Amino acid sequence: MTTIRFPTAQPLPDSVLGAAPHLVESAEAYRATGGYADTTRPDDLLHHLAASGLRGRGGAGFPVAVKLRAVRDRGGAPVVVANGEEGEPGSVKDRWLLRARPHLVLDGLVRAAAVTGAVRGYVYLSDPVAGDRIRRALAERPPQLPVEVVETAHTYVAGEESAVVRRIDGGPALPTAKPPRPFERGVGGAPTLVSNVETLARIALTAAHPDLRQRIARSTLVTLSGGSAAPVLTEVPYGVPLRTLAAVLGAPDAAGALMGGLFGGLVDARALDLPLDPDALAASGTALGCGAIRFLAAGSCPVTAAADAVGHLAAESARQCGVCVSGTAAVRDAVHALAAGTAGPDVPAHLERWSRGLPGRGACGLLDAAAGTAGSLLRTFPELVRSHLGGPCPACAAAPRAEGSGRLAVAVPDVADAPPSRTGPRTRTPLPVLKGTP
Repeated sequence: MTTIRFPTAQPLPDSVLGAAPHLVESAEAYRATGGYADTTRPDDLLHHLAASGLRGRGGAGFPVAVKLRAVRDRGGAPVVVANGEEGEPGSVKDRWLLRARPHLVLDGLVRAAAVTGAVRGYVYLSDPVAGDRIRRALAERPPQLPVEVVETAHTYVAGEESAVVRRIDGGPALPTAKPPRPFERGVGGAPTLVSNVETLARIALTAAHPDLRQRIARSTLVTLSGGSAAPVLTEVPYGVPLRTLAAVLGAPDAAGALMGGLFGGLVDARALDLPLDPDALAASGTALGCGAIRFLAAGSCPVTAAADAVGHLAAESARQCGVCVSGTAAVRDAVHALAAGTAGPDVPAHLERWSRGLPGRGACGLLDAAAGTAGSLLRTFPELVRSHLGGPCPACAAAPRAEGSGRLAVAVPDVADAPPSRTGPRTRTPLPVLKGTP
């Protein structure tokens, strides 16, 4: 079961985790933290978001203020969407947030609507428990903005922004060719803001605590997993070394990591000295993505991790782009052959060519993720890849091929549907002091 680790011994007012992440937060409890307060005007909020440099938490890391302005400046009758569809198998933050702090998300959605001039909103998700919590929160405190909950089937691509628009409009949750992008023409043809639920939570926190805007923007939820340790959901400041997060998980001797869900590729043990910072990670050829980091246990083989990743991506292909269907299948078969020790001598060259030629050719990022994973395996562990041409390594042989999300899947932490007065306080188990960069 996934555990929640607190960043500090005492709850901070600007924390997305909040004071009691194991309990569903009521409207009354949320208001007591400063939520829903009418203290920050929309124009002032946009200024604070721009000044803080807040980036989206859905994976791409796009500047939030720029995205809000783009929708606002299109005019018309915009739409705002809280995107809670969490396609990455190693991430749990969005489902936990919808289950535990629905009012924080809804507050952020309403504030984004005020900034953009939106006339209606949607909460988009696939988790039925989260859907129930959001509906109850809407009934507990109905917003002035009309808000509808739209559920979809859980897939890797269902949370891609054009797939979100397509599903809300009554179609399948499949990506479409771009342009137009949702901010140009989205739900019902209107300019549409599709924003990750953690992003909206940080918008709400910035509105409530503008004096803490920098700290809000430079902290993030992360899901840590890998090896035999129980997965961990926590909130940390930018700048914390990846190696420190490995120790938080209970894997201080990690041999590397699969970064950013399935988007950031593989890194080796040397890269664990990198800071958890979007720019620093990008400069090193990897990515923070959705904040899901799967550490490679000592003695495990990165080829197995790559095979798990590309196997999942190939299975999750929307099967509407021919190049994606054939490309992900080819990458999957090649990496699985390496893991099985049956790859021919030309496999590394094929993978190198695909890693360079396939990105950007699909309607969404799935093909890019598969090609990027293969490319990172070749760049980071070249000698290890060559050693697999002569037969399977003992670590790969001990880790049979996983089906579906298999070893990648992480369970959502428990969130009790009970009032604090009945459940009682729980002891906070804080992390060691985690120092990031200002």
